[in-house]
Amino acid sequence: MGESDVPAGRAIGVPDEGQWVRLATQGDQEAFGKLVLAYQTPVYNLAYRMLGSPTEAEEAAQETFLRVYTNLHRYDPERSFRSWLLSIASHYCIDCLRRRRINWLSLDEEILPAGTLSSGRPGPEGAVTRREQEKWIQGLLGGLSPMDRAAVTLRYWYDCSYEEIGEVLELTVSAVKSRLHRARRALAEAMEGESAHAMR
Repeated sequence: MGESDVPAGRAIGVPDEGQWVRLATQGDQEAFGKLVLAYQTPVYNLAYRMLGSPTEAEEAAQETFLRVYTNLHRYDPERSFRSWLLSIASHYCIDCLRRRRINWLSLDEEILPAGTLSSGRPGPEGAVTRREQEKWIQGLLGGLSPMDRAAVTLRYWYDCSYEEIGEVLELTVSAVKSRLHRARRALAEAMEGESAHAMR
């Protein structure tokens, strides 16, 4: 998978998810394989957006599903399986980021002022411009902490609610709102600083 293979958006619902989970907890590997197939793209997407490397994202996805498999007996059926799965993936990526100093990937235009990034499928010149813009945004995002980065990614890339983000990251709703507010303010201030510097 490469950057162009990473579509945005919320994971679609899985009709037989509950049954697959029940069977998987009983040792049914075929049922667990169906869960992996249903969620491998969303997990890879999350890891890719947080880690910025296809290789690291692949490793993170594999580690996530290994941890899910070995901890299925701890899963609470009253909890959203998607949230539990993304929680394991998010915390693994946060741990990776705390161990390594890496560059962030840019987020979608939803977190940016209107018109910052071009819409639609860009031509050759547009693709170059977008890469330059993303590199610029990547630099702005470099100041965010791993936990703030995870909150922003889940909110703007996965369209998660505050409650779901709190469940995934084990934070209160007020803590999620506070982190997102701080992250948005930091990004806005960094953008203003970059723009003022460019005008000199």
